[in-house]
Amino acid sequence: MHLRRVPIARSSPRYAQRHYSSRSSPVTIGIRREDPGRVWERRTPLTPDAVAELVGRDGVRVLVQDCERRVFPIDEYVRAGAEVHPTLEPAHLVLGIKETPLESLITSPVRSPASNERVPRTHMMFSHTVKGQEYNMSLLSRFLSGGDRYASPELTGGESAPGLEARLIDYELLTGEDGKRTVAFGWHAGVAGTLEALAAMAHKHLEQGIASAFLYTPRPHTSPYLDSHRAQLRYIGEQISQHGTPRSLGPVVFGVTGNGNVTQGILSILSELPVVKVNVDDLPALVNDPGTDLRKIYMVHALPHSYLSRNDGAPYDRADYYANPGQYQSEFHTKVAPYLNLLLNGVGWNVGFPRLLTTAQLPLAKRLAAVGDISCDIGGGLEFVTHATTIDSPSYDVNDVTVVAVDILPASLPRDASVHFSDKLLRYVRSLVDGYRGSEGEGADATEALKRATIAGGGKLQRGHEWLGGKVEAWRAAQTSQPESSASTSLENKGQAGAIKKRVLVLGSGMVAGPAVDELAARPDIELIVASNAFREAERLVAAHPNASALLIDMNDHARVSQLVKESDIVISLLPAPLHPGVAELCIEHKTHLVTASYISPAMRSLHARAQEAGVLLLNEIGLDPGIDHCSAHSLLSRLRAENKQIVSFTSFCGGLPAPEAADVPLGYKFSWSPRGVLRAAGEGASFRLAGQNWEIPSKNLLLQNFPDVPLSNVLKLEGLANRNSMSYTDTYSLQDKDLRTMLRGTLRYPGFAALMHSFGSIGLLDDTTPIALDHWTSFTRLALAQKLRTPIPSDAASLKSALASLLPSSRIPPLLAALEWLHLVPTAAAPAFGALPPVPKHPLAPVDALAQHLAHALRYAPHERDLVLLHHEVVARDHAGAEEVHTSTLMALGDARASAMARTVGLPVGFAALRVLEGGVGVRAAGVCGPTALEGVWRGVLEGLESRGLGVKEAVRPGPSMEHALAAGLQRTTAALA
Repeated sequence: MHLRRVPIARSSPRYAQRHYSSRSSPVTIGIRREDPGRVWERRTPLTPDAVAELVGRDGVRVLVQDCERRVFPIDEYVRAGAEVHPTLEPAHLVLGIKETPLESLITSPVRSPASNERVPRTHMMFSHTVKGQEYNMSLLSRFLSGGDRYASPELTGGESAPGLEARLIDYELLTGEDGKRTVAFGWHAGVAGTLEALAAMAHKHLEQGIASAFLYTPRPHTSPYLDSHRAQLRYIGEQISQHGTPRSLGPVVFGVTGNGNVTQGILSILSELPVVKVNVDDLPALVNDPGTDLRKIYMVHALPHSYLSRNDGAPYDRADYYANPGQYQSEFHTKVAPYLNLLLNGVGWNVGFPRLLTTAQLPLAKRLAAVGDISCDIGGGLEFVTHATTIDSPSYDVNDVTVVAVDILPASLPRDASVHFSDKLLRYVRSLVDGYRGSEGEGADATEALKRATIAGGGKLQRGHEWLGGKVEAWRAAQTSQPESSASTSLENKGQAGAIKKRVLVLGSGMVAGPAVDELAARPDIELIVASNAFREAERLVAAHPNASALLIDMNDHARVSQLVKESDIVISLLPAPLHPGVAELCIEHKTHLVTASYISPAMRSLHARAQEAGVLLLNEIGLDPGIDHCSAHSLLSRLRAENKQIVSFTSFCGGLPAPEAADVPLGYKFSWSPRGVLRAAGEGASFRLAGQNWEIPSKNLLLQNFPDVPLSNVLKLEGLANRNSMSYTDTYSLQDKDLRTMLRGTLRYPGFAALMHSFGSIGLLDDTTPIALDHWTSFTRLALAQKLRTPIPSDAASLKSALASLLPSSRIPPLLAALEWLHLVPTAAAPAFGALPPVPKHPLAPVDALAQHLAHALRYAPHERDLVLLHHEVVARDHAGAEEVHTSTLMALGDARASAMARTVGLPVGFAALRVLEGGVGVRAAGVCGPTALEGVWRGVLEGLESRGLGVKEAVRPGPSMEHALAAGLQRTTAALA
């Protein structure tokens, strides 16, 4: 294929000589060499053509650092009139693409071209500081007053005078009066991302044994000219028009989202293919019709109105959506994603708005081979995009879908992108040149835009960016600390050599993190870092807090995690429980205390001796259950012991439930995360003592041998399930086994949960061994039942009822069928009450896994629905005369618009406990693996903190009777029913 090359050299005189103005000293511009560590960054802010204009027409002196990676060779700049310079020290205006490496950043003043006075230097770049990015606070510090104290003298280019510190302008902030960005690479990102995604899709299909013409898709960096890529796509289109796409793929459907510059780039490059545009409503018939023409590529440009709707059923309204995003839900996972082979995402996402596609919904897109997240919002609209990729390694797989999330896509089209960028930037450069000459120039709008884009000038943060001062001060404070002092195990000593704030590291940004972050960040003496693999979630958590920052972290990056732990005064781990021991190992190594909300696992307990020897506290079980239950129980029991009363009965129930108005659903339960854990718990046994009788309930009977009436409330009707081994908690609460007639811990549910869950298990829906292949959700019950009975079951209703009758009492069948019909797990004519059905799993799954996937969709919380947390202890105490009293301790909390009740009751205790440790409220000798009851300063601090936040535990006393006998009577009834 012949490639046309446009020569840069011309016969114009401006390439032959420099024409500076008659002034004694011209304005000097420097074009910086990009960071050598960014091997793929080949773009340039100004092309040789632009340099020729500035030198020849504007009389500007242009310096350029040599760089063999730059897309335009250095000789083209020299022919354009530029001078090669090693440092750019004479430059008034220094231009680069990405942030300047600190070792080459010159912030000293420069001589004015209009006088002999010194004036501030100006730097223009994508600085990546405007959002408070922690990793670039060292860069921002250099532009602020006193910044030179935090850099070696050889790096500053000379001492800055107060008020003459360099000016920092960020390209990202250059906008028109309409607020739209005027200097950006979005269009080229759309083009490059599409090419990368097409290639990734082709390779995924090849892994599946299918070869298509898309295997010939060029990767964007393989040619200097976009025209050659377009020509290659036209060739691919010709092959498709002539031979069609592989029949085994069916119609090839591309989905495109967004409507900005990125999306325009996507649509532009796709126009080279034989594309037929279709609507969202056309997709089911298009994909399912065997007669669909395979010599075309079908593209759906899904705009918000086609997949967003209000929770109340009203249609999408743009103004209302942006005003009330929480009132909308996305149906992209049912209306669009199941029909796509390739998704090209060009739409941005903000916190509080519905996600385009969640991780849980991704398996529903059974045809999807690849996703090009060109917007590259990590953990954003596409929740499963957990990290950015590089040009070297552009993709990774999630659920057998290839994800492309290259964060420097325009760099793979460096020539075209640079030409476009340079053309847009030139007017702003001229405005800055005029400013150094002391003239207003011709573009007042450009001058105003540059003011809006200035982050720092004269040693101060400019309007709208003042909040970054806290971030910079936190960074500076950290530079004055002495890491060597952290050898002491006392928090009073750790990091005290000059550190202003104590550093708290939060690992994880899940559902309970928000209240913990808010509580900790409310303290001005704390610097908070939230490190997560879901960066957007972490950014949302810290957005309102100037002393908090988000950090993208991969827990497999041992060295990076270790460094973060080393730099912290305390670590809070909100990661999945299996990851806690690994974090604890690092905390022991670096003598940093740790707080978690999880149960003490055997692996964690095994670290006790080492933690004690190192003087490190590994504090666990400080959430709700375990956590607040321990603190409140210990408080009550301690008071009763102080009154010399004997504890003869301890009963405790806790539950996280939907608020009553949201509970009119099967099971009376809703899920805010995967139901798999709840379904798994239904198969665990329990041991306890009740009214003097020891009970051992095997796992197969747990749901039937329940407590049908737990009398905690005059309003709420509740049932209970025994929770694991209650007797082990006699040691936790320092109770005397011989004195106890009751030792019971249980879980609360609304009535009907246990019976229905047991029915699910009885007919095979909770089986976790043999996978079944579904063709439709309504066949799920029949197939699971057939597997249970080991015989096929006809699809008519009578046969299904007959099969159910062989496994269940007749009284249990009507409520079971009603629930299954509501869930659409048996044939029914009714429309789903929970919206569209989720797509059927692609691959065979064990029934319990398929059920968990379905319940996660059907029984999810709507944005307007609240949850409820209820914790209740009942302790029977006997005085010296033998009289018994019933003492209660109760916490009830409802979710609100800020956070769910579960998030508050798990996240706040973690925050309160960490603060107590930081303040030395646990004693300097506290060390080893423990729960909150081992440390009075912790459990008292947690209860006091909850009280101050309106979540106080309410204690009461009454003469009796206790609920022991009501519980025992109910348990006897459910046990007798088994006979």
